[in-house]
Amino acid sequence: MTWDRDLLLDPAWEKQQRKTFTAWCNSHLRKAGTQIENIEEDFRDGLKLMLLLEVISGERLPKPERGKMRVHKINNVNKALDFIASKGVKLVSIGAEEIVDGNAKMTLGMIWTIILRFAIQDISVEETSAKEGLLLWCQRKTAPYKNVNVQNFHISWKDGLAFNALIHRHRPDLIDYDSLRKDDPVTNLNNAFEVAEKHLDIPKMLDAEDIVGTLRPDEKAIMTYVSCFYHAFSGAQKAETAANRICKVLAVNQENELMMEDYEKLASELLEWIRRTIPWLENRTQEKTVNDMQAKQEDFRDYRCVHKPPKVQEKCQLEISFNTLQTKLRLSNRPAFMPSEGRMVSDINGAWHTLEGAEKGYEEWILSEIRRLERLEHLAEKFHQKAAIHESWTDGKEAMLTQKDYETSTLSEVKALLRKHEAFESDLAAHQDRVEQIAAIAQELNELDYYDSASVNARCQKICDQWDVLGALTQSRKESLERTEKQLESIDELYLEYAKRAAPFNNWMEGAMEDLQDMFIVHNIEEIQGLITAHEQFKSTLPEANKEREAIQAIQAEVQKIAQSNGIKLSGANPYTTITPESIDSKWEKAMAMVPLRDTALQDELNKQNNNDTLRAKFATQANAVGAYIQAKMEEIGRISIEMNGTLEDQLTNLKEYQKTIMSYMPEINKLEGSHQLIQEALIFDNQYTSYTMEHLRVGWEQLLTTIARTINEVENQILTRDAKGISQEQLYEYRASFNHFDKDHSGALMAEEFKACLISLGYDVENDKQGDTEFARIMGIVDPNGSGAVTFQAFIDFMSRETTDTDTADQVIASFKILAADKNYITAEELRRELPPDQAEYCIARMAPYTGPDGVPGALDYMSFSTALYGESDL
Repeated sequence: MTWDRDLLLDPAWEKQQRKTFTAWCNSHLRKAGTQIENIEEDFRDGLKLMLLLEVISGERLPKPERGKMRVHKINNVNKALDFIASKGVKLVSIGAEEIVDGNAKMTLGMIWTIILRFAIQDISVEETSAKEGLLLWCQRKTAPYKNVNVQNFHISWKDGLAFNALIHRHRPDLIDYDSLRKDDPVTNLNNAFEVAEKHLDIPKMLDAEDIVGTLRPDEKAIMTYVSCFYHAFSGAQKAETAANRICKVLAVNQENELMMEDYEKLASELLEWIRRTIPWLENRTQEKTVNDMQAKQEDFRDYRCVHKPPKVQEKCQLEISFNTLQTKLRLSNRPAFMPSEGRMVSDINGAWHTLEGAEKGYEEWILSEIRRLERLEHLAEKFHQKAAIHESWTDGKEAMLTQKDYETSTLSEVKALLRKHEAFESDLAAHQDRVEQIAAIAQELNELDYYDSASVNARCQKICDQWDVLGALTQSRKESLERTEKQLESIDELYLEYAKRAAPFNNWMEGAMEDLQDMFIVHNIEEIQGLITAHEQFKSTLPEANKEREAIQAIQAEVQKIAQSNGIKLSGANPYTTITPESIDSKWEKAMAMVPLRDTALQDELNKQNNNDTLRAKFATQANAVGAYIQAKMEEIGRISIEMNGTLEDQLTNLKEYQKTIMSYMPEINKLEGSHQLIQEALIFDNQYTSYTMEHLRVGWEQLLTTIARTINEVENQILTRDAKGISQEQLYEYRASFNHFDKDHSGALMAEEFKACLISLGYDVENDKQGDTEFARIMGIVDPNGSGAVTFQAFIDFMSRETTDTDTADQVIASFKILAADKNYITAEELRRELPPDQAEYCIARMAPYTGPDGVPGALDYMSFSTALYGESDL
């Protein structure tokens, strides 16, 4: 700092300086109990000049000389000038004699130098100091006020509004700023001067009329007066700075807490949905019919296509929100977020895995139940068909077996009855197989848990009981006939031969008709072709069967021929059998009519199976294409996540475009779902043309969407880390290049030894010695707090950014609160409400613990424990 003695003063400026400098000196001298009236005269002996320097510097000057001689005065002034020079002020071509002689310009210049050195030089605002710092401070404080534009220390202050704005900014209770008018500068100036003198202890150093009447007010006078405002309000400035720091910290904390609450709410709702859904999927209540089970299958398809997809999106968004929150907490030096028990991402993934397992089990159960019910309905219909045929056959058999017709019959008639009975026994033995089939079907229906097993069992039991009765009656009648057989000798061999051949042939025809009407169910072309082959084999036996029919009819014709030849009058029907030639021909014609019907039914089923095979092939073609697409896209995403192409914003844009490309494939997925629905509606349960199932492809598609969303979130978190930590794009490239170089298997994570090699390449001292192992263990504790043994790229970026940037700390927040509390170890609610915005003040009051120190007062709050809790160093 240089004092130039050749400084020329405008007379008006000199007047303003004289008044301002005198008032400024008196504001300090009154602390020593003295005043000055004439600035040149009162400083000539050097005594009050030395006293002024002692007051404003707080230091002791050499003892003054009290003599009245000129030499004594010169010595005193020289002591003052030497002291000024010792503070870094260069005095050019000036001596104590000019001050002692009362040179006004030199005296005013010396006082201005003192003011500049002790009142203005130490002012510092941001990166500026002294005059520039004071001007910046004025601009910042008056910026919100209308009609105020501080650009200098002369004409910017002429209308008085800037002075009033400074006071109102710090003490709004003292000034009604809106009542001031720009066109009344004298009133404005006097109002500011009077308020400052009365309430702020700043003496009136300027004259309103002088300022208004001067084209350009004196800059030094204005600066001197404004510096008094700066020093008066410097304490408030510190408090404002401290409040701003606290507001910033609390705003971050409030935002993080809101994200935590949103995560907890979304996690709870998703887990509750899973909890409600799993019992529905685990419900195995059996239905009675195939239609009822197909309705359940339709409900399940609606769940998979309508209700589940939004939950898949919620789960993905929940994981993204959790990762973003953890990144923000790390960047703001806060402790990691630990969701409440049971709501961790791993818990949600576990519940989701359980849900998918329940889905798979439910779908498999539905398909198996449909197969079971189809089998049951087929068996039930077959049971009732065979039971009806058997009951029709047994109708009247008990009455026939209990009649006593042989007691009054002739020998030939008895023999005929015996032969007839033998034929009946043959017929009875032939029906034994049908009874066993009926019982076997009933047993199978019971084993498969048929819903109407009770009526089936009752009917089967009735048939079996009746069969036992028929067996006993047959045996009893046989014994009765055999007792009279010795008395019967004559027998008509032809009748007997007819009866013996007609009965099995008739039974064969009944069996053939039963087989031709038999229900069938097949699931593939091979099974229906097997039935067609068996049917063709049956048709190949028809010529031989027809020969047997003609042979049987020839026996009856031979009987008629013999009777006519010998004049025998036949009594009517064959005594050995009830099977007439007419009935044989009638059944033969019915059987022959059933053959083409059976051909048509088998051909229709073959056409159906061919159509099913077409559906299988169509689904397989689509499934193979979708499966290959999902696999290719998963591999591409894996490559993209480890490559460095362009800036992070470019990568984010490319990834989002890539995501849109993947989502454009959704119509192919929907088309595949449509083909799968046709497969299920056709009750097709296997497909030899593809190894893919719809469940497999659904899971793959969901994983693809989740993976691209997670990759986008990782890039967004890298951008957030870069912007928050001030990391350059080149640094991020360097970090990614180093990470990829040591990620040999491209897994996206570094094992411990790979990470150590990476650190060594970056210059960290983690060699294999005791000191290096200790340092490496410390770093691993930071990047891998869970001890998994792997370091992700995000953890690597967080570590490198933490090593190269600074963040707020608990000590800094404590220091800020200490300023607001006026250096006390506690703070009150009143002080918080005065210094902080209302919402953040109430936030602190609600969370600060009561202060328990010996110097506390009622209502004192502990800001120290609150600050450490913000950074996880203690608990709130």
